[in-house]
Amino acid sequence: MTTRDARGLPLSTASEDAAESYERAFALLLGSRHEALDAVERTLARHGDFAMGHALRSAILVLGWDEPRERELAAAIAAIDALGAGATARERRHADAARAWLAGEHRRAAAAYGAIVADHPRDLLALAVAHSLDFRAGRRAAMIDGVARALPHWDERVPGYGHVLALHAFALEENGDFVRAEAQARRSLVHAPGNPSAIHAVAHVMEMQGRPQEGVAWLGSTGPSWAIANGYAVHLAWHLALFHLDLDDAAQARSILDRRIDVGSDRPMSALVDASALLWRLRLRGFDDGGRSLRLADRWERKPLEGARAFNLVHAMIAFVAAGHRAGVRRVIAALGRQAQDPETRDDVRLALPICTSFEQFAAGDYASALRGLTQLRHLASRCGGSVAQCDLIHLTLIESALRSQHAKLAGALAEERAARRPGSRLNRWLAARIGLALRAA
Repeated sequence: MTTRDARGLPLSTASEDAAESYERAFALLLGSRHEALDAVERTLARHGDFAMGHALRSAILVLGWDEPRERELAAAIAAIDALGAGATARERRHADAARAWLAGEHRRAAAAYGAIVADHPRDLLALAVAHSLDFRAGRRAAMIDGVARALPHWDERVPGYGHVLALHAFALEENGDFVRAEAQARRSLVHAPGNPSAIHAVAHVMEMQGRPQEGVAWLGSTGPSWAIANGYAVHLAWHLALFHLDLDDAAQARSILDRRIDVGSDRPMSALVDASALLWRLRLRGFDDGGRSLRLADRWERKPLEGARAFNLVHAMIAFVAAGHRAGVRRVIAALGRQAQDPETRDDVRLALPICTSFEQFAAGDYASALRGLTQLRHLASRCGGSVAQCDLIHLTLIESALRSQHAKLAGALAEERAARRPGSRLNRWLAARIGLALRAA
């Protein structure tokens, strides 16, 4: 006898308690709550032969790969394998997809999760993982395609519909379809009130369209929802700080950094990424960080960097070079060098080493070399492993490198390119004013 999940997919368990506990844990994951892993582990403590519970656990570990947990992921996969035919074919395919990820075959893992969705379009877990892996690899068209294939099989009567709309909204935003993205995100919130993924998608649209005042108001009004979503609380605070920085309110941006982002020594790697990115933006604007870079580098120093995402390693490098932390720089270069030797090396890894070199040159005052390096990378920057908004840090550093190496005309041309991509950004006016001064002084 089997049961079914809330979306009607068969589960290889006869236990209603297992199925209901699975839905509660899955809801925590969809709400970006870190408690999801503890919840599914409590379920598995009672129902060790629950294959989909192990599939959920493996998916959470894949999604949380900021800090690798290979042994735990291997155990979750092995638990499904041990069930053999006692697990459904779909559940076994979840194990195979996670196995590919564990083996470092990340493109194959994304394809495997996507293939599950193709055959079972209401498998929201597989859809969410495939979407995330495509995002991390910079496969923005695949993000849209993956959700678009599944959407016709969903409607408001199917639990989780609002979350599917949120995935679609973020994919649309990352592909530059801002109007549809915002509309879809707001529809998501009708069906899944307080959904932090949808709140995040709207924040991205406002960032890309240069609507900082609306962004501050939006994140203020939705704060009670996202502040408790520990998977988004820090990152949306980062977005809030960016809105304030775009409004020339660096003091408020620094206050958010100190109160909500770089707080405590036990922050996850994703929080350190946001802190590094914000501090570097403040540095580019000429603001003194008041010793914050040294404290942040110390936090990065305590993190295991082997096997970390290239995107995270780039941000570790940013923190280390800003603080003059030579040992940290060597750790990042060594970790990336080992990843680059893998035959499955991804674009983000190939890009990370030269990006790190350019940031190191910039921090050392060798702006001409940083300019040469970043110029070669600028059309590849969108594959950095993060969002378009996050990858903008590369373009901003490129423009600043041109300015500081006395190439004001080139800086102007690069700033015009950015203005064409993001015409509403107030930062464009600040850049134009600085470039104008440099041209008049030349």
